[in-house]
Amino acid sequence: QVQLVESGGGKVQAGGSLRLSCAASGIMFSINTMGWYRVPPGKERELVASITSGGSTNLADAVKGRFTISRDNAKKTVYLQMDSLKPEDTAVYFCTAETSPRLWGQGTQVTVSS
Repeated sequence: QVQLVESGGGKVQAGGSLRLSCAASGIMFSINTMGWYRVPPGKERELVASITSGGSTNLADAVKGRFTISRDNAKKTVYLQMDSLKPEDTAVYFCTAETSPRLWGQGTQVTVSS
């Protein structure tokens, strides 16, 4: 079955940390760019981070220095380590694979309280 399954969301106080995981199945994980997007309350979807098959990363300016994206090709999993969380990081976070067509996970809620 072709799918992405996210885990690791939850509620945390400002300054705290969370690690999101996204397990892929049914795709050639190692050759695909993977990414994380988020949808804050009442706002548009925005790119948070992406990582290529070769390990090159791209991070949104809003999260640089606080978030890290990584991947484990053997486990077919991509991670988003989120440190120094801020209330404005509150959103539903989605994992995506740049397959054709693009594949999306079901989303995981991250809530950061002040």
